[in-house]
Amino acid sequence: MSEQLKFAQKVLQAQPFSRLLGAELSAFEPGKAELRLAIKADLQQQHGFVHGGVLSYLADNALTFAGGSMLENNALTGEFKINYLRPAVGDMLIARATVKYAGKQQAVSQCDVFVVKDGEEKLCAVAQGTIVKV
Repeated sequence: MSEQLKFAQKVLQAQPFSRLLGAELSAFEPGKAELRLAIKADLQQQHGFVHGGVLSYLADNALTFAGGSMLENNALTGEFKINYLRPAVGDMLIARATVKYAGKQQAVSQCDVFVVKDGEEKLCAVAQGTIVKV
């Protein structure tokens, strides 16, 4: 495991909400981040789909980790948007974010959120955000 990934996992573990949900940072390198979250009944809404707020959390955090990696690892979300493409029903969520642009004070990241069911990944949301240096 790289030192960068160890550092980023420590940052994630310092976030009480991330610990509450059980999020894991599975990949981290300059300009890229991947978060995973096991789907539990507590994360679903009344129709049995993962709640949109959970998908938003995962996308937002992945965007910020990716963008922050280009901003001296000290960053916050300035704004982001998300498009929900299909209901998330399955076993696991995976958010993969990449930086599309990085300047001195901000980075723009994009994120694809997948739901995994029976070993198959399906795209369920896409997001984009502006990450700002603190």
